[in-house]
Amino acid sequence: MAAGAALIAGVAGATLSGQGQTRAQTGSAAAALQNSELRPASAFAGIADPRQRSVALFEESGKVLQHPRCVNCHPVGDRPRQGDMMQLHQPLVVRGADGHGAPGMKCSTCHGAANFDPPGIGAGVPGDPHWHLAPASMAWEGKSLGQICQQIKDPARNGGKDMAALIKHMAEDSLVGWAWNPGKGRTPAPGTQDSFAELIEAWAANGAHCPAS
Repeated sequence: MAAGAALIAGVAGATLSGQGQTRAQTGSAAAALQNSELRPASAFAGIADPRQRSVALFEESGKVLQHPRCVNCHPVGDRPRQGDMMQLHQPLVVRGADGHGAPGMKCSTCHGAANFDPPGIGAGVPGDPHWHLAPASMAWEGKSLGQICQQIKDPARNGGKDMAALIKHMAEDSLVGWAWNPGKGRTPAPGTQDSFAELIEAWAANGAHCPAS
């Protein structure tokens, strides 16, 4: 029990720490947090050219995709990031063979099926039944929105998902949905999971075009 409490304290304390933080990441995180509103897909109906409309829809969805709630679990290396300022995860954990952590330090050691938000320790410990890191092939950290777009729609990198499966994943996956219910001490992603999924669906319906990298 004492070890578990220490781990929880480490996770919570790290939210207030700048350890492992770069100036570029801080700026990126701050910019993402400022874009707190997500326009609905209907707001882009006035763009006559389908390609331009598709790109604009994806750029709007990028407010979610490039938000710390998403990027923290799509790191470029084997360590996740955490908190609104996207510092390296504390305590030190790594991806492991399956994205669920290394032996002896699995994600489930601290992360349960739901958020754990006890009083008095700052940020709580996030949770979801499927808590894990995204595959290394889906690392978004430091990438442009155009590069992320190409990744997302590439079945060779996205886990074999076609466009219908991708839309379903964005609309229904509970770990994606956690971004709008991140628990105490974390800023939710803009909009809602439904409005985000509608943007992705409309992007696909207009040709799934990507912004220039």
